[in-house]
Amino acid sequence: MDKLTKQILAEKENIETALTNLKDAIARKEKSVIELAAIGTFLHNIYTGIENILKQILHTKDVEIPKSNTWHKDLLNLSVSMGIISEKLSDRLYEYLTFRHFFVHAYGFTLEETHLEDLTNNIPEIWLQFLQEIENSLKV
Repeated sequence: MDKLTKQILAEKENIETALTNLKDAIARKEKSVIELAAIGTFLHNIYTGIENILKQILHTKDVEIPKSNTWHKDLLNLSVSMGIISEKLSDRLYEYLTFRHFFVHAYGFTLEETHLEDLTNNIPEIWLQFLQEIENSLKV
């Protein structure tokens, strides 16, 4: 097993754990600020893991990771231009990038349950699409 495959498998394992924890947290009937903060953390973890996979793939292709103030957005755009993910998937991931930015810079008690639920409901499908697209791009 090559280094990239090992790195991706480790990230996948961590993301799958975060997805399981996210499912458990969102299923709670009563959600205090603590549960909402936990949900936000798991969503943040999942998106960070996706970024880590993209960075690892680009690194393997000897492509420099953007270092600008907008490097998170630039990473998505670069991943599209390199054929790693589709523009459609990038557009869907952008919502999680936006959430990641909010989560890092805001207070946990400002998280809105309905927004977290929307993000949580969509992430399993996005994750599967991401896995499929990176697998297809690595076969080429």
